[in-house]
Amino acid sequence: MKKLSFILALFILVSCELAKPTSPVSFPKLISDGMVLQRDQPVVLWGKGIPNEKIRATLAGAIGSTKVLEDSTWRVQLPPVPAGGPYVLEVNSQRVEDIWVGDVWVAGGQSNMEWPLKSGVIDAENEFSAAEFPPIHFFKVGRDYSAVERDDVSDGMWKVANPENLPDFSAVAWFFAKRNHEDYQVPVGIIESNWGGTPAEGWTEATVLASLGDDRSYAEEVQDVVQNAAKWNEVVLENEKRKEIRDLMVRRPDSLLAVEVSGLTYSDGEWKTIRLPEENPMTDIAWVRKDFTLESTQGVNLHLPDINQMAFIYLNGVQVHYKDWGAAMPELELPDAILQKGKNVLTVRVINTWNNRPELGKKGEMYLLQNGKKINLEGAWRYSNDLVEPKLPEVGFYNWKPGFMFNAMIAPITNYPIKGAIWYQGESNAGRPGEYQELFSAMIQNWRARWGIGDFPFLFVQLANFMERKEIQPESNWAALREAQKNTLSLDQTGMAVIIDIGEAGDIHPRNKKDVGDRLWLQARKVAFGEEGISSGPIFNSVSQSGNQLILKFSEVGSGLKLISGEEVKGFVIEDSKGKFEVAKGVISGNDSVTLSLSEGVEPVRVLYAWSDNPEVNLVNELNLPAVPFRIDL
Repeated sequence: MKKLSFILALFILVSCELAKPTSPVSFPKLISDGMVLQRDQPVVLWGKGIPNEKIRATLAGAIGSTKVLEDSTWRVQLPPVPAGGPYVLEVNSQRVEDIWVGDVWVAGGQSNMEWPLKSGVIDAENEFSAAEFPPIHFFKVGRDYSAVERDDVSDGMWKVANPENLPDFSAVAWFFAKRNHEDYQVPVGIIESNWGGTPAEGWTEATVLASLGDDRSYAEEVQDVVQNAAKWNEVVLENEKRKEIRDLMVRRPDSLLAVEVSGLTYSDGEWKTIRLPEENPMTDIAWVRKDFTLESTQGVNLHLPDINQMAFIYLNGVQVHYKDWGAAMPELELPDAILQKGKNVLTVRVINTWNNRPELGKKGEMYLLQNGKKINLEGAWRYSNDLVEPKLPEVGFYNWKPGFMFNAMIAPITNYPIKGAIWYQGESNAGRPGEYQELFSAMIQNWRARWGIGDFPFLFVQLANFMERKEIQPESNWAALREAQKNTLSLDQTGMAVIIDIGEAGDIHPRNKKDVGDRLWLQARKVAFGEEGISSGPIFNSVSQSGNQLILKFSEVGSGLKLISGEEVKGFVIEDSKGKFEVAKGVISGNDSVTLSLSEGVEPVRVLYAWSDNPEVNLVNELNLPAVPFRIDL
């Protein structure tokens, strides 16, 4: 009986302990409803709680436990979970719901990775109108930067692919994620951590950059950041206060003021006169006004596509449109109820927080269209940048500082297991191509070291063709940057998507994002999933000379090389022993070969292919993927 009484008492004691309510715990923003966890890897959870409190976590049958440390942090690891969902995570008394397990990718870089589907992307409407949306979730890391490492991101939440959320997703990442889901039938999670216009050094840990040496263009800045982190932390905080004020000023003008300033009766006599688009003295919050006369109010459209960045557009005191950053400016049908016979006034409030240089209009692209007749809007406009609203407070781009974005947007997410990373960046480093390979390689290795899950796949996009087309351009920085990107493939588990054929001469943001995502996915199938098959365009392999001909052989040709246009291979340039350059005529001479004909007496020392800012190319393989740009010494 004594033994039975003891067992009963022990059972009651244990039951009471289990029944005790556990203290709540907190999670980082990534661990939240709708999250996607990486399949077939240990599940890592972390957060904060009361010191010495026990932590018990369960998910899809996987169980783990730990104790909160004295610094109030905790971390627990659960066994791997196969693809599936939705599941519920329970950590003590906390619940996280709608959890999926599949493949998780970080989508990093600058504006071409950040570019959302809603901003004029080709085929975006087909995506929005889909009858069903796959289980793909995006987490957009809030733009932030810091002189010291953060333990959590400043903003972000998991959003499921649906008609409401999809337009704001990164276009490149969406097309990539969609292929991932379609090919492997698993949920996909994309962690967007990107920021337009940013250089690679901002995404790399400062101490890593400091180890690269003192002869780099960013070396002095790195040393300053490493040695004076506390000072820079104060500078950043003050800058953020000014930014909050600026953003409040920019977001929307006082409605009564806007009605007054954009109205027909407003006196703009103290404003300056400028001529658009020839002159551009605009700064801060720029207000511009233009009178025009109509004989009829019917069927008037406004054509004003070239506005950088944001603009509020008013007609006779009524706002008729808001153009957001990154959004295309549509041709506006002006309401005839607002228009008047005789005098009318068009007013635009335009702001550019990127460089404080608003831009409005382009020659031949500023007009009203009525019944097929153009009413020219070029020429004299009235302008003010300080009479209507005060000047904007000065805000520095400190996110560009070495390591600052890494501290706030990468370091806080490195506990979260991922399949790999996709990256589209380089434009902001194009002026310094000579140091990019080392810098980019250091960044990749830095990320891999901090994630601590081995050499995870890192897939990146080579710069697209851009700017004026020049047949011979041996000093092209963009070509040199592309070469630095290609050379980064010397790192294990890397892959490069070539888009030398789908860029746009006049726009650094080409709207064909689908092919970019698809070509990244081809690299993922090979690098991340070990599949056989063609993953890129033709890659130069070897060269030999026979008389006045050079024979170049390529790999990754599949069923054979081909041309997408014309009968001669375009894009080849020869440098001779005297340092002169000339275009080389080429023809496909076999399944995997191109033969170049040399001019009489030329002694070739180097071959360049697609070596310019915006080369014209037509050499592809069976998948219509373009040949990879290169230059070789003979």
